[in-house]
Amino acid sequence: MMLQGRTVLVTGVSRGLGRAVAEAVAAQGANLVLADVDAAGGQATCAALTENGAQARFLPLDLADPDSIAALAENISAREGHLHGLVNNAAVATNVGGMGFEDIELALWDRVMTVNVRGTWLITRACADLLRASGSGRIVNVASDTALWGAPRLLSYTASKGAVMAMTRSLARELGPDGIGVACIAPGILQTESTEYVPEARHLLYSEGRAVPGPQGTGEAAGVAAFLVSNDAITLTGQVLPVNHGFCFS
Repeated sequence: MMLQGRTVLVTGVSRGLGRAVAEAVAAQGANLVLADVDAAGGQATCAALTENGAQARFLPLDLADPDSIAALAENISAREGHLHGLVNNAAVATNVGGMGFEDIELALWDRVMTVNVRGTWLITRACADLLRASGSGRIVNVASDTALWGAPRLLSYTASKGAVMAMTRSLARELGPDGIGVACIAPGILQTESTEYVPEARHLLYSEGRAVPGPQGTGEAAGVAAFLVSNDAITLTGQVLPVNHGFCFS
C-alpha cells in the first residue's frame, strides 16, 4: 500500500490504460479523483472502484476547455486542498492515424495539439499549487513510444507525444525545487478496447518486435504509473520510460 494517504488525480479513466491506472493506484491505497470528458464512462470506472472499497470520486473534465480545467482544480482545492499525484493520461488517440503527413486535415492537427499538448500544460499549471501543498507532488505524463521510434502515418499524434516528453523534462527542472517529481511513461500498443481500431499489421509489428514477444496488456504499464506517483519515485524525475516490453529503448 505504497500510496496510502496520498491523493491522486487520474485523467482519461473511462477505459483502457486510464482505467487500469486508476485501478492500480487504488490498489495501492490512494484517495482518487477521477476525471474524463466521457462522464458516463468515468462515473462507471468510479463506481466499480468504490464498490471494491476504494476511496474515489469523479469530476468531468474537457482538456480542450480551459474553463473546465480551472473548474476541476478549484473543486479539488475546495474539497481535498492538495494533490500528491497527477496522472496526465487523457488524450486524443483514436482515429488520428492512417494518413500521410500531407493528408492530415488542419482541424485534426489542431484538435490533437489542443488536447494532448495544450491540455496537458493547462491541467499541470492548474494543479501545480495543489501539488506543492502536499509537499511531495508527483506528475506522470503518459506519452507513447511512437514518438521514440518514429511511427509513420501518425504524425499529429506522434508529434503531440514527443511534445509531452519534452514538457516532462522542462517541468522536472521547473518544479524540482518545489520537491515535485515529473516523469513520463511511453507505452507501445496495448491490448485494450481503445486500440481495436489499430490495423492488425501494426499490432503484429509490436508483437513480433518486442524483446519480450507477444501482446501487452495494460497491467504492467499501469503498475509503473502507480509507482511513479509514490514518494520514492522522486529519483526518476525527468525520465521517459518506454513501458513497451522492449519494443524500443530510450
